[in-house]
Amino acid sequence: MVVTRYIIGLGLAALMLFSCSNEKSLQKYLVEKQDDDAFLKIDVATSLLQAEGNSLSQEEKDILETVKKINVVAFQIKDDNAANYDANKKEINDIMKQDKYKTLMKYGSNNKGATLKYLGEEDAIDEIIVLASDAERGFAVFRLLGDNMRPDQMLKLMNSIDNGNIDVTKLSSIGELFKM
Repeated sequence: MVVTRYIIGLGLAALMLFSCSNEKSLQKYLVEKQDDDAFLKIDVATSLLQAEGNSLSQEEKDILETVKKINVVAFQIKDDNAANYDANKKEINDIMKQDKYKTLMKYGSNNKGATLKYLGEEDAIDEIIVLASDAERGFAVFRLLGDNMRPDQMLKLMNSIDNGNIDVTKLSSIGELFKM
C-alpha cells in the first residue's frame, strides 16, 4: 500500500513537471523587467487617457472602453548597456515569433521599425502588441489589453490621438526614445 502511494505521488509530481510550459510569454517578460533599472516601465489605465473636457464622440468613447490597460516597457541604449541590448532584443523577438502572436502589420527596416501583433480573433482582439525598435536608440513594447477590440476601431482611436482628443502625455517619455 505504501509503495502504491509512493508510485502515485511520484507519477503526479512527474506529470506536473512535464505539463508546465517552459515557453516564455510576454506577460512573464514584462513582469521580469519591472524591477530592472535598464528599462523604463509605464502602466496606464485607459481612463487616465481621457483628457478633461475632451471632445470624444460616443463611438470614440465606446472604442476607448474596449481597451482596459496599456503596459509599456522600453529599453534605451546607453554607453554602459549596449551589450545588454542585443540579449534583450533577441529575447523579445523570440517571444514575438511564437505562433500565438498573429502579425497585423510590419514596417521599417532591420535597424528601425515596428511590428504590430495581436492575440485573439481578428474581429475580437484581446491583446495588441507593438514592438518598436531602433538600433541606435533601443526598443519598446506597447501592450494594449482589452475585450473584443477590432483593428478598424483601433485606427479610429489613433485618429482621436492625432486630433488631441485623447491625452497621451503619460506616454511622452517613451515617444522621446523613438522619434523616427
